[in-house]
Amino acid sequence: MQKYQLTGVALGALLVGTMAVSAQEKLGDGMVIYFQMGGAAGGGATLPRTNGARAAAEAFGVELREQYSNWAAETMLDQFREAVAGNPDCIEIMGHPGEDAWEPLVADAREQGIIVTSGNASIPRLAEKYQADGFGYVGVELYAGGWLTGKQMVEQGGLQAGDKAVVYGHFASGRRQSADGLADALRDAGLEVDELVISAEVDADPSQAVPVITAYLDANPDVKAIGTQHGNVTGIYAQALQAAGKAPGEIVAGGIDLAPPTIDGLKDGYVTVTLDQQLYLQGFLPVVQCVLSKKYGITGWSVNTGGGVVTPETIDALVPLIEGGIR
Repeated sequence: MQKYQLTGVALGALLVGTMAVSAQEKLGDGMVIYFQMGGAAGGGATLPRTNGARAAAEAFGVELREQYSNWAAETMLDQFREAVAGNPDCIEIMGHPGEDAWEPLVADAREQGIIVTSGNASIPRLAEKYQADGFGYVGVELYAGGWLTGKQMVEQGGLQAGDKAVVYGHFASGRRQSADGLADALRDAGLEVDELVISAEVDADPSQAVPVITAYLDANPDVKAIGTQHGNVTGIYAQALQAAGKAPGEIVAGGIDLAPPTIDGLKDGYVTVTLDQQLYLQGFLPVVQCVLSKKYGITGWSVNTGGGVVTPETIDALVPLIEGGIR
């Protein structure tokens, strides 16, 4: 599959050009888009994505229909079926249920002329098959994002070869690439790595991760680091580490996203590094993809939103944007 990676300059020019329409007519007037946001409405790991999608829908005159699944794969599939029944112009989906689960559903939608695109967790096989029909991807390149997080945990936390770490991730789901990347980066640095699987119950209620983490740390007192690529789990790090009797910085903790509890964890020293996947873009750009594909037959593009990490030293400058639901 040929991927189209957009630079910041090219993307900016594209958006300016497409949004320069008269006040009487917007590019997406009359279009309906169903959009899978992922978690819970208003959640710290979901709100910036929602705000981005709403802003793009307003700018382009689109009717946006939001769907929230608490990250449950079966719920995402059911919501897609509901969306198809509504015969919209476009549906944005997430890759968590996996390629095999999505393939027949997307094929059915395409037969009905509905554009499908994706975000947050990629679906490479479908992107290759339907790229010419507007199937793109906006989100972190999962393995690379996990690997960057692990690499920065080593560098920022001063971890050494022989240290023990645990990766708490979706090793049993369609998005295991991010957990694999994190674990591989730690192993590449010479660390001994355990793998701990995030359950569906923790997906729905991240507070349930607290006893899981504390029990693991109690049973493995020699562990020096914990990593995850789950935004809501990152947000409970401080609570879990305090419950395990750990002082700030005693455990190197790497995660993802910038939910309010994660900000507090960074400031207090319980979170060492977190991957910033720029969720606002994951909401805004798929709407643009849908509009341009419907209006002009633009093919699917691939945009990696995982531009870097945030540490206790860099968090303060981002706080106003985070509080505004942008980052």
